[in-house]
Amino acid sequence: MAKPVHSMIRVLDEAKALDFYKRAFGLEIADNLRFDGFALIYLRHPSSPFEVELTVNYDRKEPYTLGDGYGHLAVVVDDLDAEHARFERENLAPGPLRDFKHNGATLARFFFVSDPDGYKIEVIQRGGRFG
Repeated sequence: MAKPVHSMIRVLDEAKALDFYKRAFGLEIADNLRFDGFALIYLRHPSSPFEVELTVNYDRKEPYTLGDGYGHLAVVVDDLDAEHARFERENLAPGPLRDFKHNGATLARFFFVSDPDGYKIEVIQRGGRFG
């Protein structure tokens, strides 16, 4: 059986990306591999082995075009309202809180935030199918 291990995104500004993912989600550098022309930086939270791989291409000068195929990453939190307030205090520009229903019952409470490169991250209240 396959085990998910990471999701990769390309970032323009390494410092801005690292600052965002640390402040927003507490992700720390698990590995930082430097090559001629690019770097692979693996970020991880202590609660999970799943990693976000940041690819930094040193010669890139313009922001990446995200296209219309990318969706989002998702994380769960214990207290969505507190996290939303913290994101606001940190000037991370969270979107509005949403209550997503299915057949009249809440499926998920969440908000979205964008990283410095425009990638969307969904922040979901822990519980139900998102336990």
